[in-house]
Amino acid sequence: MSDDEVDEDLLALLRKSLGIGENNAPRPAKTGVLEDAEFIYDNSTDVALDMKGTKTAAASIWSLIKEKDYSTRDWSKHELHPKAKDETTVDFIFLMDLLNFSFWSASENTEQQFAVNYRGKKWTGYWSLVAAIQRALDEGVPITSPSFWVDEEACTDVYLKYVFRSASGEEMPLLQDRTYCMRKAGYVLQERFNGSFITCLDEANGSAAALVNLLVDNFPCLDDKHRFEGSTIRFHKRPQILVADLWACFEGESFGYFHDIEQITMFADYRIPQMLHSLGCLQYSPPLESHIRSKKPIESGHSWEMQLRGCSIWCVELLRREILRQHPGTQINAILIDFLLYDTVKEMEEKGVECIPHHRTRSIWY
Repeated sequence: MSDDEVDEDLLALLRKSLGIGENNAPRPAKTGVLEDAEFIYDNSTDVALDMKGTKTAAASIWSLIKEKDYSTRDWSKHELHPKAKDETTVDFIFLMDLLNFSFWSASENTEQQFAVNYRGKKWTGYWSLVAAIQRALDEGVPITSPSFWVDEEACTDVYLKYVFRSASGEEMPLLQDRTYCMRKAGYVLQERFNGSFITCLDEANGSAAALVNLLVDNFPCLDDKHRFEGSTIRFHKRPQILVADLWACFEGESFGYFHDIEQITMFADYRIPQMLHSLGCLQYSPPLESHIRSKKPIESGHSWEMQLRGCSIWCVELLRREILRQHPGTQINAILIDFLLYDTVKEMEEKGVECIPHHRTRSIWY
């Protein structure tokens, strides 16, 4: 065989290894998040799952879903979430989840905690970010435009501090990190994706997993992976919630259509572990529980943090499986369970229902 000839045997072997053949489609994309979460669960020493509690919680969660008629429709019902079903909303969601991290306050004084005044209300936590973006748009600031993020004459650090101004004495946590994320993402979109996140969606070709992988490969501040017990662990909270928000906002159609939406896990943050513990699903070792109840910070990347996040992902997966076991044929995924648990723990907080505090880790990952 000459150097110019194709080695058909080698080509066939390569095709087979990639899952490509005459009668089979390319191998589906995988994020690896669920597999890594199971690894953490298998090697966790300070966070455990209560299987009896998980089964009981699954029944309660399903009852709540049916009682509230909970679905993707609930996403757009919130007064702060955008109502349009077009490209402007895609841009809004991309910015929202690009900056969707670390809203907890170190202050015990609620009057001092970071908050945003908008439409006659004071918004805190995640909703403070959404309110700030909506307020900026109302004021004529093109805050959702990537071309604005890279215009350092118009979009200065001082101006962004004003855009995300607080109604209290505490400014938005990690504001400099958020500014950096915006600018870096703007340059990536400009150089790699024709200045638009829509191009990312086009390249993902309707695959949720492919979109998550594309985001973590191209946007460093979304590459949420860490080390645990000698292995690299992927959580990818913000890329996954970006996919989930698109799916929920557009109700699985148009810009929210993903043929493999079941690939998305829950979003490993600090609120869902809190709720899972309250439901009797998660149990903590005495040192970890004491640390959390004392509201002491846990360093980003610490083994305790890895276990809290990983076991939460695996727990929600088991909740999903248990609901399906109890109700075969039900349309349920980790996204809806996560959204419901988050809304529920926030409602409990507003009503003053006592539960274990959430763990406190300051990072850009969640």
